[in-house]
Amino acid sequence: MHFLDQAKIYLKAGAGGPGAVSFRREKYIEYGGPDGGNGGKGGDIVFEAVQGLNTLIDFRYAQHFKAKRGNHGQGKDQTGAGAPDLLIEVPVGTQILSEDKEEVLADFTEVGQRVVFLEGGLGGRGNASYKSSTNRAPRQHQPGEPGEEMWVWLRLKLLADVGLLGLPNAGKSTFINQVSNARAKVGHYAFTTLIPKLGVVTHKGREFVLADIPGLIEGAAEGAGIGDRFLGHIERCRALIHLIDISGDDPAEAYRTVNAELEAYGDELADKPQLVALNKLDLADEELGEGFAEELLAAGAKKVFTISGATGAGIGELLDAVLGFLPDRTATETNAVEIEDVPEDGSGDWSPI
Repeated sequence: MHFLDQAKIYLKAGAGGPGAVSFRREKYIEYGGPDGGNGGKGGDIVFEAVQGLNTLIDFRYAQHFKAKRGNHGQGKDQTGAGAPDLLIEVPVGTQILSEDKEEVLADFTEVGQRVVFLEGGLGGRGNASYKSSTNRAPRQHQPGEPGEEMWVWLRLKLLADVGLLGLPNAGKSTFINQVSNARAKVGHYAFTTLIPKLGVVTHKGREFVLADIPGLIEGAAEGAGIGDRFLGHIERCRALIHLIDISGDDPAEAYRTVNAELEAYGDELADKPQLVALNKLDLADEELGEGFAEELLAAGAKKVFTISGATGAGIGELLDAVLGFLPDRTATETNAVEIEDVPEDGSGDWSPI
């Protein structure tokens, strides 16, 4: 499935149905009179966050969403039927922005969250509602109110507990493949990762979602490279794992470069807890790792882990530290099905009924 995290769409709620102009014409009814019913209400535009979606690719092929118009009123004081609401399903983590992208109009952070975004127009009045002591045979009616309409942007921010970041070729894809069920592409060149990847990590009886974003380069916050567009996917993370290539020219400079981009991007990314890890320990010796770790501590890192995404060395200690930033139950743990303990001999009060 192709990944798409931004889409511009047009929304229009249904207009109200027109009221009817009608007069009674029945046998044995000495006096007729107006009996035109009111029009029905137009359909609303409703958004709902659903499970199983992690991209906005469907909105590349359908950009116009219009709810149906309410039915018109009829004689015998019959009110027109209201139009059904138009339900638009979006992934959890989707934000609805104004056309100029300056205002967040809705934010979907939970499965099942539903928002009536645009309301359909009210139905018009039929001529029966205009009847009065001085207006015995009114012929006026209302056409029905128009529905609300607007252009909006959809922006997807993936919901993950921990974010993975670093310079290109820092070994992020190898790391997420090592610790989770993700199948990220691995290559010996920069920007192997072109789109964010999610993986579920299981460690010491806990589960959490790890997000890998494309590598950052200097100037990313101003649009250089491709990492700036995807920084939004780690805005909701509780902690960040910052991978640094131990075989690089200057790990301390790499640390400062990435943190400068987080600071320039804003949205408090630079203030998030950050676990710094010197990666690719298999390509260097312990003495070199200790020397680079001291340089990183001097550059501002609170603690430095030395790991190898390829062999798995040191990853257990890093994941232990990650668990300290998780809530009591993560989203994946909340949705998990609890299995009751069953005796090994298979006995128990089990019944298919």
